[in-house]
Amino acid sequence: MDCCWKEGRCSCRADRAGRPRMVLGGLMVVLGGMAAPVAARADDMAEIRAIHAEMQRLEAKVQQLEARHGMTEGGSHVLAGRTLRSGSRTSASSTSVTNPSGQITAMPDLSRLTIGGPTLSDDAQAAAAAENTMTESIVPTQPKLDLDSSSPLAITQTGVDSLPPIFRIGGVSVRLGGFIDFSNIYRSKNLTSGPATSWGSFPYANSPNAHTGEYRPSAQLTRLSVLLQGSPTKDETLSGYIETDFGGAAGTANSYQTNSYTPRIRQAYMTYSNTKWGFHVLAGQAWSLTTGYTQGLLSRHEQLPPVVDNNQIPGIVFTRVPQIRFIKDFGRKWWLGLSLEAPQVAYAASGSAGDHPMMTGTDDDTLASSGTTLLYNNAGSGMLNPNAKYSMDVAPDIVLKGALDTKPAHYEVYGLARWFKAMGQAPGGPIREHVSFAGGVGGDVTVHVIPRYLQFTGNVLAGEGIGRYGPAMLPDATFKANGSPAPIPEIIGSMGLIGHPTSNLLVYLYGGVESAGRRTYTGSDGFEYGYGVNDLALSSCNVELITGGSCDAQTHTIADLTVGGWWHVLQGGYGAVMTGVQYTYLRKFAYKGGDGASPTTGGNTIYVTFRYLPFQ
Repeated sequence: MDCCWKEGRCSCRADRAGRPRMVLGGLMVVLGGMAAPVAARADDMAEIRAIHAEMQRLEAKVQQLEARHGMTEGGSHVLAGRTLRSGSRTSASSTSVTNPSGQITAMPDLSRLTIGGPTLSDDAQAAAAAENTMTESIVPTQPKLDLDSSSPLAITQTGVDSLPPIFRIGGVSVRLGGFIDFSNIYRSKNLTSGPATSWGSFPYANSPNAHTGEYRPSAQLTRLSVLLQGSPTKDETLSGYIETDFGGAAGTANSYQTNSYTPRIRQAYMTYSNTKWGFHVLAGQAWSLTTGYTQGLLSRHEQLPPVVDNNQIPGIVFTRVPQIRFIKDFGRKWWLGLSLEAPQVAYAASGSAGDHPMMTGTDDDTLASSGTTLLYNNAGSGMLNPNAKYSMDVAPDIVLKGALDTKPAHYEVYGLARWFKAMGQAPGGPIREHVSFAGGVGGDVTVHVIPRYLQFTGNVLAGEGIGRYGPAMLPDATFKANGSPAPIPEIIGSMGLIGHPTSNLLVYLYGGVESAGRRTYTGSDGFEYGYGVNDLALSSCNVELITGGSCDAQTHTIADLTVGGWWHVLQGGYGAVMTGVQYTYLRKFAYKGGDGASPTTGGNTIYVTFRYLPFQ
């Protein structure tokens, strides 16, 4: 049907296929997103609003162009041979050309035409489908950068869910998200670390790096994402999400001349959601189910702190790994999730016991107390990194989580199960496989203390063999005398306040801690072995040497205090600009040695960041 505006209304004439069409300067544009009224889709109203907004913008453009070429006739506008009264709306951006008869007409500029309308995140689509309606609260007429959340998507991820599609491929919408990031990093001690701080690596006084700081500007946090979505039925949604940054460091990467750091996968997963059944599946690389969530348990709703550092801050629980996840919601209030996630184990092994090393060698290590030879990891091959070590894994890490959404708060509780494996051989004996069980329990909470102005968040995970789930990367396990893995007890936790004094300002305050317990045994020589031993000579940790001295201290606790904020500087048709400042104070405490020494260290980290969000 041909569409024209008359007295503020649009009348149309259908084409042969029954699809509405708009005649713009002799060119017919078929609006594939506005199907004949067979079965109403959840995003129909969103598309209508998007088209109306585009028509209003283009009408202003038409008036500007016609005024420039003297085409206004008594308060009316000439468009492809039609006369439109002032205040009417056109349906495509125009540029002036001369037709064969010599008359100047307006032709559509298809590069400015938005195909389709705003599509929705899984949650918004589900809510809209359930009510078979659409409101401005679900899909705003124009996307606006929102800082009211305790974990704003524009800061913590890429904000792609709030954006309209750039184009459609058949029935699949394609949306782009991300930002250009430039961060200035100042550390009071030299870690030689990029924009992901190695929190467990703050040096003791014996290292010359403990007596000098570092400044490291970086654009590696620049992030891009693509979200693909299609709906086979009004109750089903298929999605594909890819997110990347430049945090990779290939063998040729350096900072001398070209800063040739490489793109890497942050997230890459597919999802299936059925809102009628309340059933959701995720497969691919994503944030672990142990990560807290702002609501529900669906992807891109993670409760991530709005910090700049790519390694978060000590006390936050997370990994970002390949997994397959199954979620069931009950009225979108109660949630139950099961996730099978890629495992890896960080062992406290070679050289961890100082003057009387528990092990010698690198790959095939020998227990000094019993002479048992161990194999517990291997160098990568194939498409794995040959310069990294990979543990010998038995089964995926398993996470079972329940969640509850209420108006004032979101609550979660979960259990984590893990398995560790090592190969051992006593002198003259056979090779034996040793498998140990590990895991823990945890919980998360987000409370809207003052809705839209102040939120409180907290998380905790306690158990054995859970070190990899904390940013400080304390070890998961050590070994027993017979060579079997010995999971190390640990607790990880944090609390935070996120405030929104104004609509364009966000401030935050976090405190976190990661603490490892003892897992030791006494060898036949009378010395302690394992992790958390108390008979090491550690006085050398405080001896300052320019060449670096020996320090075999084992970390007991890492604690931090972080304060920061983001200022939303600009936003418009050109995108959005934000700037942020963050300060972190960190303390690291080691286990006390046999000589009475208790090494401690700490440091300060400051970030000054600028971001341009072109899609917001």
